[in-house]
Amino acid sequence: MAWALKLPLADEVIESGLVQDFDASLSGIGQELGAGAYSMSDVLALPIFKQEESSLPPDNENKILPFQYVLCAATSPAVKLHDETLTYLNQGQSYEIRMLDNRKLGELPEINGKLVKSIFRVVFHDRRLQYTEHQQLEGWRWNRPGDRILDIDIPMSVGIIDPRANPNQLNTVEFLWDPAKRTSVFIQVHCISTEFTMRKHGGEKGVPFRVQIDTFKENENGEYTEHLHSASCQIKVFKPKGADRKQKTDREKMEKRTPHEKEKYQPSYETTILTECSPWPEITYVNNSPSPGFNSSHSSFSLGEGNGSPNHQPEPPPPVTDNLLPTTTPQEAQQWLHRNRFSTFTRLFTNFSGADLLKLTRDDVIQICGPADGIRLFNALKGRMVRPRLTIYVCQESLQLREQQQQQQQQQQKHEDGDSNVYHAIYLEELTAVELTEKIAQLFSISPCQISQIYKQGPTGVHVLISDEMIQNFQEEACFILDTMKAETSDSYHIILK
Repeated sequence: MAWALKLPLADEVIESGLVQDFDASLSGIGQELGAGAYSMSDVLALPIFKQEESSLPPDNENKILPFQYVLCAATSPAVKLHDETLTYLNQGQSYEIRMLDNRKLGELPEINGKLVKSIFRVVFHDRRLQYTEHQQLEGWRWNRPGDRILDIDIPMSVGIIDPRANPNQLNTVEFLWDPAKRTSVFIQVHCISTEFTMRKHGGEKGVPFRVQIDTFKENENGEYTEHLHSASCQIKVFKPKGADRKQKTDREKMEKRTPHEKEKYQPSYETTILTECSPWPEITYVNNSPSPGFNSSHSSFSLGEGNGSPNHQPEPPPPVTDNLLPTTTPQEAQQWLHRNRFSTFTRLFTNFSGADLLKLTRDDVIQICGPADGIRLFNALKGRMVRPRLTIYVCQESLQLREQQQQQQQQQQKHEDGDSNVYHAIYLEELTAVELTEKIAQLFSISPCQISQIYKQGPTGVHVLISDEMIQNFQEEACFILDTMKAETSDSYHIILK
């Protein structure tokens, strides 16, 4: 019984202690806030509210930019607050983009009375597709030969000068314009968002694109390289009239939502204002660079002065063998990527130095750039040369092919005294007798015409004429001694491989 009577007493003691601890923990609340106890500004400064405020645009985003670009197409009402706007476009339909001059009085006086250049691009919004943009566009080109992704509707546009489009850049157009004059450009997007979805089974969601505009002013050399302003917006492209149906569907869905749910979404605006962004990475924008221009017909292009005609293709760039070094700066790394035909990925590696790029593993590069360009970039980073199909080593038994037999014997005697063990490597790719002749002639610094035939010394000393098939059966890194024999009917020589 004594044990049973002590149990309630113990509970009372524990409960009393908890109450005292709880009262003590509340005693200091509000004292540090002064006489006002709780201030709303202090409450909003708590970390839990700061996280929500981080999604709001900072004050510097409200600054007045020198230019403003307005796409005359309504934004979707099904976009949540603080998310980027989304605009639906119809495939092939002309949409106006107004180029507005927002400069303050005295701002950028150097462009007063001068033209600026704007470059329009349609690029992928999803990072996954940005990694493989080159392959995606090449696949689209293969499926839609002769078509372009982005066009300018010339008859409807106002104030644009010298519009141009490069046939190798299907998603890019450019033109000059005067900020002091009214300028409106009408663009047409010919690809639809569902063309780039991974699984095409019907009813899939299309991928979003971005319309980006970069504007440059002219430098002292007459080249448009000095960046002024860049802006972009998010779009989705549907088949004709599909954008109108999608806009109507989104509007009907929003009408069915409760007023509380509607507060979480931004309203639909009649136009889309492009927001400031980073410039698209390019080396130079040269005004007089050869690129095809538009003709006067509707949304079509003409080839300028023979550039790009089937019988006048531009010469391919010479092969680049420069290796990337760990000491390479990010700017030099960007130039290295351009020189080695990795321009598509310069934006992804904007802040990468040579050391950063060289630290990437093979799997890292393939994941970023895709299998094809990833393997090519990894090999370029490691400075890997293509291995020849066959390597053989040869040693000169006679130094001068064009000397008389007596002089050859004298030189042969000198080699026998100690210099005859020097071998030279010959690398073969085509594995043909013609290639072997050219490589041996290069080794002797003579013309291939001076080599009549090449023989291989077989069993019992017989001379077997070298053929393509015989070369293809040479052992890797086989060693031969080259002997020469004057041809009887001409001034050329026979080469014997011993």
